[in-house]
Amino acid sequence: MSGKDSDTVYSYRKRNQLGPIFIVGAAVILIVLGIIIIVSWLGNAAPPPTPTPTATNIPPTATHTNTPLPPTATPTLTPTETQTPTITMSPTANAPFEYIVQDGDNCTDIAKKHNVDLGVLLAINNLDGSCLIQANQKIIIPAPNTQLPTETPLPPNLPKGTVIEYTVKSGDVLGLIAEKFNTTVAAIVNLNKLANENAIAAGDVLKIPVNMITAVPTRTLTRTMAGGNAPTATPEPPTATPQP
Repeated sequence: MSGKDSDTVYSYRKRNQLGPIFIVGAAVILIVLGIIIIVSWLGNAAPPPTPTPTATNIPPTATHTNTPLPPTATPTLTPTETQTPTITMSPTANAPFEYIVQDGDNCTDIAKKHNVDLGVLLAINNLDGSCLIQANQKIIIPAPNTQLPTETPLPPNLPKGTVIEYTVKSGDVLGLIAEKFNTTVAAIVNLNKLANENAIAAGDVLKIPVNMITAVPTRTLTRTMAGGNAPTATPEPPTATPQP
């Protein structure tokens, strides 16, 4: 074998011996580089944010405290004697007083209740015969036995047909009123436009035409036998005679 061939074989063998060493060295170098790269990456990576605690206001919790209450007094039932009411009769008023009208009241009942004259009750309260009153109205109750003022007599020489005003009193009827003023029932009815001669009541104010008739007294002989004396004339009340 020549020297050149020997060098070639030697070189081949040497390369075969050094090949595994180069491979192992390269692998080691790669591993080291990988570790260095990983460590560098981990060292440069930003740490995760640390959570910051947030203060939360928690409302205070009411704590119930039992406060002792003072003892409650227990009432003691004491039997009491029941008084029997004594009914006292109210005395009759002896002076005028104010009265409040109740539901269902009318002048006639009020007059009877307080023992007063209906005509006086109407006159003192300026009421007419219809007695238009209503609940809660205030009226004056006259004292018992109060009478209306005495009427002034009419002058005897009033002309025929003179019209006057007359307030009807309790118990009045047109016949008596007509006789009193020398007039007729028909004249009073017509002048006042009454439905009939009974359509009047205490407190009504009527227009009266006076002196429509002339009262003519009549005399009736009444025989009286007393010891042979002659008959005597006894005057009778005057009778109204229509005036022409």
